[in-house]
Amino acid sequence: MRAVLTWRDKVEQCVYDLAFKPDGAQLIVAAGSRLLVYDTSDGTLLQPLKGHKDTVYCVAYAKDGKRFASGSADKSVIIWTSKLEGILKYTHNDSIQCVSYNPVTHQLASCSSSDIGLWSPEQKSVSKHKSSSKITCCSWTNDGQYLALGMFNGVVSIRNKNGEEKVKIERPGGSLSPIWSISWNPSREERNDILAVADWGQKLSFYQLSGKQIGKDHSLNFDPCCISYFTKGEYILLGGSDKQVSLFTKDGVRLGAVGEQTSWVWTCKVKPDSNYVVVGCQDGTISFYQLIFSTVHGLYKDRYAYRDSMTDVIVQHLITEQKVRIKCKELVKKIAIYKNRLAIQLPEKILIYELYSEDSLDMRYRVKEKIARKFECNLLVVCADHIILCQERRLQCLSFSGEKEREWQMESLIRYIKVIGGPPGREGLLVGLKNGQILKIFVDNLFAIVLLKQATAVRCLDMSASRNKLAVVDENDMCLVYDIHTKELLFQEPNANSVAWNTQCEDMLCFSGGGYLNIKASTFPVHQQKLQGFVVGYNGSKIFCLHVFSMSAVEVPQSAPMYQYLDRKMFREAYQIACLGVTDTDWRELAMEALEGLEFETAKKERKKRGETNNDLFLADVFSYQGKFHEAAKLYKKSGHENLALDMYTELRMFEYAKDFLGSEDPKETKMLIAKQADWARNINEPKAAVEMYISAGEHCKAIEISGDHGWVDMLIDIARKLDKAEREPLLMCAHFFKKLDNPGYAAETYLKIGDLKSLVQLHVETQRWDEAFALGEKHPEFKDDIYVPYAQWLAENDRFEEAQKAFHKAGRQGEAVRVLEQLTHNAVVESRFSDAAYYYWMLSMQCLDIAQDPAQKEVMLGKFHHFQHLAELYHGYHAIHRYVEEPFSFHLPETLFNISRFLLHSLTKDTPLGISKVNTLFTLAKQSKALGAYKLARHAYDKLQGLQIPARFQKSIELGSLTIRSKPFHDSEELVPLCYRCSTNNPLLNNLGNVCINCRQPFVFSASSYEVLHLVEFCLEEGITDEEAVSLIDLEAPRLKRENKWQEITSNNAQTLRLDESMDSVGEDDPFTAKLSFEQGGSEFVPVVVSRSVLRSMSRRDVLIKRWPPPLQWQYFRSLLPDASITMCPSCFQMFHSEDYELLLLQHTCCPYCRRRVDDPSP
Repeated sequence: MRAVLTWRDKVEQCVYDLAFKPDGAQLIVAAGSRLLVYDTSDGTLLQPLKGHKDTVYCVAYAKDGKRFASGSADKSVIIWTSKLEGILKYTHNDSIQCVSYNPVTHQLASCSSSDIGLWSPEQKSVSKHKSSSKITCCSWTNDGQYLALGMFNGVVSIRNKNGEEKVKIERPGGSLSPIWSISWNPSREERNDILAVADWGQKLSFYQLSGKQIGKDHSLNFDPCCISYFTKGEYILLGGSDKQVSLFTKDGVRLGAVGEQTSWVWTCKVKPDSNYVVVGCQDGTISFYQLIFSTVHGLYKDRYAYRDSMTDVIVQHLITEQKVRIKCKELVKKIAIYKNRLAIQLPEKILIYELYSEDSLDMRYRVKEKIARKFECNLLVVCADHIILCQERRLQCLSFSGEKEREWQMESLIRYIKVIGGPPGREGLLVGLKNGQILKIFVDNLFAIVLLKQATAVRCLDMSASRNKLAVVDENDMCLVYDIHTKELLFQEPNANSVAWNTQCEDMLCFSGGGYLNIKASTFPVHQQKLQGFVVGYNGSKIFCLHVFSMSAVEVPQSAPMYQYLDRKMFREAYQIACLGVTDTDWRELAMEALEGLEFETAKKERKKRGETNNDLFLADVFSYQGKFHEAAKLYKKSGHENLALDMYTELRMFEYAKDFLGSEDPKETKMLIAKQADWARNINEPKAAVEMYISAGEHCKAIEISGDHGWVDMLIDIARKLDKAEREPLLMCAHFFKKLDNPGYAAETYLKIGDLKSLVQLHVETQRWDEAFALGEKHPEFKDDIYVPYAQWLAENDRFEEAQKAFHKAGRQGEAVRVLEQLTHNAVVESRFSDAAYYYWMLSMQCLDIAQDPAQKEVMLGKFHHFQHLAELYHGYHAIHRYVEEPFSFHLPETLFNISRFLLHSLTKDTPLGISKVNTLFTLAKQSKALGAYKLARHAYDKLQGLQIPARFQKSIELGSLTIRSKPFHDSEELVPLCYRCSTNNPLLNNLGNVCINCRQPFVFSASSYEVLHLVEFCLEEGITDEEAVSLIDLEAPRLKRENKWQEITSNNAQTLRLDESMDSVGEDDPFTAKLSFEQGGSEFVPVVVSRSVLRSMSRRDVLIKRWPPPLQWQYFRSLLPDASITMCPSCFQMFHSEDYELLLLQHTCCPYCRRRVDDPSP
């Protein structure tokens, strides 16, 4: 580590504090009573800030970079914006000693000699807390939850955001050791918050948030004035009375001095996310340094050792990626590694480690020797029994006990040194000098051997595996390769910063530079690929590359250099390259090229590598390459590889020779040969011949494929009819092509032949031959889903949604059926087709009733059934209202519109369904009420309309109606008042209870066409009476006493007189059901009419209407109280009509107007 001065400035006053803007662009300096703002890039003074009247002691920048604060001896704190404008000023009772911004909430803590102030932008006032001693320093934790205060009496107080003390740390020195600087470690990787404390007892200590000390105190031997962490918390800066800034590890191990000054250092800070440090001194000097951390590392083959965190050494196995960490707890200055040895130089000693075992994968090191001496050296090398120290021009060889055994003095500065192996105690060293000289030195020999001398300085060196070639990278980034024996320059390549020979191949080297990795084999052109960093090793197919501080093993393909050798017919060299690692295809190519080049030795090696040792087989391959095919065939046969002979003949299209070679030995082989001949015919575009050959060879699938591809339907029919039904695969292929070629009849015949009914069904469905599909479905019900579901989808795609819904229902796909209906319903409502919407809702309700037979879904589905029935009734009625409002001519009588609008008004007590307009309903009601004399109801309707948003086209009409209605009487016409047929109560036209009687709560039964209240009363069966029994009792028609005429006619004196006989029995006694209708007025609960067997027996079949609901619903029974007025009920939807109305509607629509059941439909 070294510090490079970037810029320096000097002011007249003492610099007490510094603060960086979080992006590092600006530096705020507290100098005298001013703040100085510097550009950190070049030290330019941007602007002095005046605002304080006395010395500024402290300054701090908020983490978000929006504002900074300064505190002064004038007892004030000023908040400044990032645009260098003062925006706020507040005061304390004493001079301000320190300020600090919360890193999360940006709350400002300002500390004076007697109190603490906490200010945030949201607060109008500053909350202050007393302190028992003078506060000298403060620091927030990373999460902004706690504030640590350093005090003059040697106490550290840790407080929460509200200023309440949570932890108190008392230093041993007490008031004799004032706490002068504290700082929390900003690292996010630390599990605990760690507080660094520097006091004037000349100690550095570390504490956890709980107040527990970490480790022991570290002696400093000077009074510390400032402490500052690097951004990631890995290092600490300390400055003070020793007139310099020292760099420490996060554990308190001193690493060295950053820069020596001429006076006390009062403040030092690290530029955010960088290695730049700024120092402020007593004499006003401001120094800005760049810290350069050099890479300390060593490499030997596949083991790489490097320094981490300045005090640790990590040894990495580059092949297995294993790592081991050695903690030295001191600054690691140099590292060297060789075989099983590892040397680490520390400030006062050198440690020699060795592996526990000789295992090449062992990563466990133990201390072998310790040399307790201080050494100054530029480079360090370790051997089996020695360490070599390099200091400028001098090389020293020391034993592991520290004794100097040998020394070499060079002519120039040593730039590079490397151990190149040798017996223990006699290793050779390769040394490169600045003057271009390259030497070889043996550890046990005093005399250095000059290998060669070049004109330029050496930067990097390496020697080939056989010690015959030397690669040098000079200071001009040139890679030069020499023959060691002849000193001849073999070749040179530009743009190199490091070089390495392949340890397993003499003629291969790689060098890096300019963002590229260059691999060179012999004198061939360089093969390049992108790679950042420096090449430091090349072993087999792996290249070891150092990029910044990380070492990685890069797997590089060897195919390119192998083919370079093959192109020049250098088979042996190509074989050596292939041994380093190429693909199987590359190996085969090498063998073939060697055979063609008659380099049999290389070809044999390749075969041996693949496990082939048969010489006859090898010789057969040779004959085949020489064109002696018959001799090759004989040898193939002799070695038991007849298939290779056949392959040879067929590849050469010598089918006749192949047949002769086979003879009549094996019909299977003959068929295979014919198939190959057919393949050839197919390749040379003779498809008909190929088809015939394939059929002869029994390769029906290939014959079918060619016929199908060429559209030869006749040939496909011929093949399909000749094939046995057991041969499913070719027959299925035939069927596939029949379908593809639009011949579904032949496809159906083929499917029938193999008995594949499922595919036949799919065929009918795909070709939309629905009649055939339905016929098949009748015979085989298991395919019902496969037929009706696609049929329903097809209907839906062709806009035949109602039929699609029925098809889904028939297929048992209730979910899809319901979904189609819901979509149809929604569309009908959106498009204002309310009659259709009513029909679809009725169908939906019946679907739900069908599903409700499943006990698991019964409750949910019954709820949906009643809901959809209700909606169907609403939309059916609203259809008339919509037509009346939207169309120019009315299709309904005023009484009908009046009844419908009343029915809707009473039904829409809660939510209004989509599409139904309350305005239209009330507008219709108002107009018809006025026309029919229901003035009170009309007035109510107009009043209601005033509270709704009225369309512009109705505005005038409604306003006029609202005015004219006021001239009418305030009552309704008695003719319009509905009568309850159960209790004979006249009900008001506006009924708060809805469509039920206000007296007996009996629900009204409405005609589905005129919406008049029908003269029907619903009754229930006594417990124990089944529906079947009830019907049979009603059908009995028990004889009744003939009712005598109560009126008597008297004729006298040309006058006729009618007299009512009051002595006759009352009607109630005559009809048991009518007696049941008695009801006491005033009951709030609805009490249904319950009938016994005797009452049922007394009823006439023509007076009773029964809604015969399917299970799980109960049947509903209604008794007509005016038998002469005929009522008709639809047997499908169970809606009631006046018989005359129903017959007229049937004539108009040929179906029920509600459920659309046709007249000629026999089903209920």
